[in-house]
Amino acid sequence: MKKYLAMLLAGAMCVSLLAGCGGGDKPADKSAASSNAASSSASAEAGVLKIGGIGPLTGGAAVYGVATKQGAEIAVQEINAKGGLQLALDFQDDEADPEKGVNAYNKLKGDGMQVVYGCTTTGSCLAVAAETFNDRIFQLTPSASSADVTAGKDNVFQICFTDPGQGMTAANYVTENKLATKVAVLYNNGDAYSTGIAQAFIAQAKANGLDVVTEQTFPDDTNTDFTVQLNAAKDGGAELVFMPIYYTPASLVLNQAKSMNYAPIFFGGDGMDGILEMEGFDKSLAEGLMLMTPFNAASTEERTANFVKQYVDAYGTTPNQFAADGYDCMYAIYEACLKAGVTADMSAQDICEQLIATFTASDFSVDGLTGSGMTWGTNGEVSKAPLVFQVENGGYTAR
Repeated sequence: MKKYLAMLLAGAMCVSLLAGCGGGDKPADKSAASSNAASSSASAEAGVLKIGGIGPLTGGAAVYGVATKQGAEIAVQEINAKGGLQLALDFQDDEADPEKGVNAYNKLKGDGMQVVYGCTTTGSCLAVAAETFNDRIFQLTPSASSADVTAGKDNVFQICFTDPGQGMTAANYVTENKLATKVAVLYNNGDAYSTGIAQAFIAQAKANGLDVVTEQTFPDDTNTDFTVQLNAAKDGGAELVFMPIYYTPASLVLNQAKSMNYAPIFFGGDGMDGILEMEGFDKSLAEGLMLMTPFNAASTEERTANFVKQYVDAYGTTPNQFAADGYDCMYAIYEACLKAGVTADMSAQDICEQLIATFTASDFSVDGLTGSGMTWGTNGEVSKAPLVFQVENGGYTAR
């Protein structure tokens, strides 16, 4: 979910992001010591599978990396409490930088990593995936949603839905629910996550007969002035602005639109998830905002409610979609290992082949926080449908 995906961009989902968020620094600091201690303790036991995690724990996209790391930690604690196969997670900071992502990968490989969990953001994931493919190490990313991440690499899988899938789903939803006939698109053309969703939306919207009055871009999530783009949408008569961007720039867009007295429907992707938790953000600015995300922290479903409680107790903040993706990733790896008969004394290469066969098997599926009956194709893409929510009274309401 995504350059800053990996969702939500959004530094503070929203992804300072393919799409960080406020409140990210304290959770990162709080969890670091406990994670390292747990990893060191687990590594001393017999039968421990070494999982290497990669994502931004510092920098503008830290909110995403911290969330994916902490969600995975909750899952590891639950799994290890079951007994049997144990997991040890060693999570390295890549600052959402591809070169640093490869450096983190090489360190983890040198430390005996057997499975790669990550990367969080698309740019780093593209770079690391090339390495894992050559080294034959299984890789599952919680949030890198570009189709390029898995293309041509049979060992790389995704737990989040892909960018093209989000774009097409959004366009069809707008059309089928008659939300608008004239739409504008605003996206970060320097980000693979944002661009991938936007281009798919534009193509599908036009195919559906929607009038795309303007396609507006900006070069980086550090952009702070969106008045030119908003004026273009307003002058074009756009009734809906589709913006597959992370929540940090999205919060500025919403604020500037209000100052211009421009009030179309704003519609975003999963990178928008987390905007309501941004420190200092006026939630009233997001009233009516629509977004696609596979996770709703306010759900009363038992497993989701238990996860949210554990997460809040451990880290003092409400989990977003990225945290839920991280949780699901760890369980998917664990359940596939059990089905395949993976043991901790196997080589990374042997584990890779076993997990590839299991993930693509017709009888393998995973019920998670972000989807029930999740399955994977040979292209590494997950099969699950995004859900649409709307912000009402400072919270999510399912549409």
